[in-house]
Amino acid sequence: FMPLLWLCTCVEICQEHMVLSGLAQLEILCKQLYETTDTAVRHQAEKALVEFTNSPDCLSKCQLLLERGSSSYSQLLAATCLSKLVSRTSNPLPLEQRIDIRNYVLNYLATRPKLAAFVTQALIQLYARITKLGWFDCQKDDYVFRNVIADVTRFLQDSVEHCIIGVTILSQLTNEINQADTTHPLTKHRKIASSFRDSSLFDIFTLSCNLLKQASGKNLNLNDESQHGLLMQLLKLSYNCLNYDFIGTSTDESSDDLCTVQIPTSWRSAFLDSSTLQLFFNLYHSIPPSLSPLVLSCLVQIASVRRSLFNNAERAKFLSHLVDGVKRILANPQCLPDPNNYHEFCRLLARLKSNYQLGELVKVENYPEVIRLIANFTVTSLQHWEFAPNSVHYLLSLWQRLAASVPYVKATEPHLLETYTPEVTKAYITSRLESVHVILRDGLEDPLDDAGLVQQQLDQLSTIGRCEYEKTCALLVQLFDQAAQTYQELLQSTNSTPADITVQEGRLTWLVYIIGAVIGGRVSFASTDEQDAMDGELVCRVLQLMNLTDSRLAQAGNERLELAMLSFFEQFRKIYIGDQVQKSSKLYRRLSEVLGLNDETMVLSVFIGKIITNLKYWGQCEPITSKTLHSFYLPDFFSLTSHVCTYSSVRKLVKLSAVQFMLNNHTSEHFSFLGVNNQSNLSDMRCRTTFYTALGRLLMVDLGEDEDQFEQFMLPLTAAFEAVAQMLSTNTFNEQEAKRTLVGLVRDLRGIAFAFNAKTSFMMLFDWIYPSYMPILQRAIELWYHDPACTTPVLKLMAELVHNRSQRLQFDVSSPNGILLFRETSKMITTYGTLHHDYPKLSQSFYSLLEVLTQDHMNFIASLEPHVVMYILSSISEGLTALDTMVCTGCCSSLDHIVTYLFKQLSRSTKKRPTPMATDDRFLHIMQQHPEMIQQMLSTVLNIIIFEDCRNQWSMSRPLLGLILLNEKYFADLRNSIVNSQPPEKQQAMHLCFENLMEGIERNLLTKNRDRFTQNLSVFRREVNDSMKNSTYGVNSNDMMS
Repeated sequence: FMPLLWLCTCVEICQEHMVLSGLAQLEILCKQLYETTDTAVRHQAEKALVEFTNSPDCLSKCQLLLERGSSSYSQLLAATCLSKLVSRTSNPLPLEQRIDIRNYVLNYLATRPKLAAFVTQALIQLYARITKLGWFDCQKDDYVFRNVIADVTRFLQDSVEHCIIGVTILSQLTNEINQADTTHPLTKHRKIASSFRDSSLFDIFTLSCNLLKQASGKNLNLNDESQHGLLMQLLKLSYNCLNYDFIGTSTDESSDDLCTVQIPTSWRSAFLDSSTLQLFFNLYHSIPPSLSPLVLSCLVQIASVRRSLFNNAERAKFLSHLVDGVKRILANPQCLPDPNNYHEFCRLLARLKSNYQLGELVKVENYPEVIRLIANFTVTSLQHWEFAPNSVHYLLSLWQRLAASVPYVKATEPHLLETYTPEVTKAYITSRLESVHVILRDGLEDPLDDAGLVQQQLDQLSTIGRCEYEKTCALLVQLFDQAAQTYQELLQSTNSTPADITVQEGRLTWLVYIIGAVIGGRVSFASTDEQDAMDGELVCRVLQLMNLTDSRLAQAGNERLELAMLSFFEQFRKIYIGDQVQKSSKLYRRLSEVLGLNDETMVLSVFIGKIITNLKYWGQCEPITSKTLHSFYLPDFFSLTSHVCTYSSVRKLVKLSAVQFMLNNHTSEHFSFLGVNNQSNLSDMRCRTTFYTALGRLLMVDLGEDEDQFEQFMLPLTAAFEAVAQMLSTNTFNEQEAKRTLVGLVRDLRGIAFAFNAKTSFMMLFDWIYPSYMPILQRAIELWYHDPACTTPVLKLMAELVHNRSQRLQFDVSSPNGILLFRETSKMITTYGTLHHDYPKLSQSFYSLLEVLTQDHMNFIASLEPHVVMYILSSISEGLTALDTMVCTGCCSSLDHIVTYLFKQLSRSTKKRPTPMATDDRFLHIMQQHPEMIQQMLSTVLNIIIFEDCRNQWSMSRPLLGLILLNEKYFADLRNSIVNSQPPEKQQAMHLCFENLMEGIERNLLTKNRDRFTQNLSVFRREVNDSMKNSTYGVNSNDMMS
């Protein structure tokens, strides 16, 4: 007995030694993963730990790591691995095991309150994950994971460290349940989130508020790190409760200012009680600035509570308390210099108007004082433009909404906006002008370079500035005149420095942007003749400045100022050009008096002259060239010429000398961006398509059937094509020059093809390009198929040529043009596809093309040569096993069309109907000569359905029935092979599965029969998988392919 006991003891010691050795090795790997700077060592450690995570004994080793691990990294590894184990969707842990892990984690945290912060966080994350995923799990009619408040009660009744852990658990759980998990269905997430909201969330929020009240009443020593941490976690918990996605419509941050918090009706009591709101305002004034942003974030959410939670009297009372709190912060702004506090407070101010009406605000008792304080705060903020620039959006949003509400307010109380909005407008304008000198002097980042931010602020200012517009206009006129006069004096002076000129150009840039914005803010029903006359004053000044800057372009120009001009023109066109504008508008009277521009046509002439000037002098500046073309030509100018102006006014426009100049001189000599610049990217030529779309539309106005005029217009392009042809005909040509010339040329042609949407003009273009220049495009594809920068423009041109825009491809019956166009297009696709067959994006397009061809053009496919038909079938066979689901689904659809066509032809021949067409005979003959192709695809489809993770079962089922009906004997052999490969005790069940598959299936391909087969196939696949799972040995899927 004693030797046996000694032997058992030795075995236990050895096992214990092996366990400790394994733990030591894991700890070494953890340190290597988190501490080493050697990439190779870290990679090896990561690889070893991944293997550990996937090992069968991972669960038990994780517990040992937590119990005996000596480093925080090993504890982190254990917590992370356990989170992965409880989160996996396949082979999930049993309920009892998950309950044990949950209880173990809670006990572990309770007995070790001073773990490393990242370990505590990982363990709390583990608890939250287990609780969320097990929310609906029952044990003896008890939802075992829902007693979350009871779980943390013992933490809250212990030391400060334990309280922090308890509050963090609730905070993390709320956040975890609120976030959708990509590995689980969204419907399950919403079900859990809704249940948690209804059963636990309000209790958690109430608990957090009570704890905050207790903390604020105890005069906490916030210099103590643990007490500071407890208060921070309580505020985070409150915020997570208020930020919860209550109805499953969480918005993104871009719509922050429109957000409404959909508080449930059951929470009414917390918000009708003013002590909740007062609690957070009191906390703001009593805690350090480092925690104040969290308080303000909670207040932002409270201010955003849905309006329908209250009746009118309750809402007025709630708003009164809210405004009082805001007033108190503005009266004591000591914490606002902190950027985070400032930002959150700006958000809070914006919510005052996004969630409440101006008519409600003016009825608040201390509204006059509050609006004065807000105006002063806004003015001060705008003047300190360099401080927290991203927060200005919220302040401008508040004033924009206030100003927009003025025409609709019905309250008798004064809103006082006529006093304060001009101050805000003035502060914004003057602060931007004053910033120019500082930015240049100190080398700071220029806000003008952030086009999105500038446009956003200008959109807001356009509404603000229109309130008390007389004051806005007077200010702009004064500032513009001063800046323009100084600018002229500097240009004429011999002592001026480039820096001085740049400063004035910067100030003028801001003024032009702002003038464009306030003109764009004109609202027709709220505008007067006097305001239109004021707009005329501003427009005259901008056009005079344009004349001055254009006269200097040969020597120097300012890119930012030119972009501001384009923005101004865009706003002016939107408001003052078109039939909706009265031609008697006082704006046009003022333009006539000052500049001699008597009507809309003359103004358009100025605009087009500016376009030509920009394209001439700024051709190598992509931002200006692109904005010049897109602002006037595609979206705006041609909506103008096509939809707003009458036909006669468009004809007048085309007769303008500026337009005729463009139509007759579209060469690189006059427009440098049309030249071949070896320093620029091929992609920089995209604006040429826009340019020629515009020219093409202008040309069409008077083109009619005038082929001479068309040939004259196409001369520069003809010369370019001849130059490319000459280069490609030699063996030693400059490849880059040839590429650039060709890419520019096809982009030009695509613009013309887009514009020529009438049959007559399109035929002129087609006759010009075919047959003379099509071979050049084919040759380009052959030479540069590997270069997308070259091939994409060519293919896009071909796509435009075959686009039946406005029925322009309706050729006459006797015309061969349709066939010729199809032949050239298919030749190019074939060439490109053959050279590029390994590219996945192309394979998707290739199989999409096959799908369309087999669906609508089977007669054409049946007429092809045998080797072409076999190539198509082999391509489909390969595509059936593709990893790309889109390719596989497309192949199933193509195969279904082919099988259906073949089945119909065979059915007709057996019914002794008239002899099929010769093409049908040939197609049937090909299939009879090569039955192995169809049989192989039948075997492949069946193999995928039975043995693989078939993600497109419905698509697979459609061709399968036709394949079975065409190959009944082969299918029977295949079925017997599969049945015989099963264990003897499973063969009868497998045979029955195949019998049930064909039960009720008739020998036709009617929709009803197909649907019945699809249903049978779903049952068949499930039963076969169940049978094979229980099998002691499986079948090799490759056996079916033989």
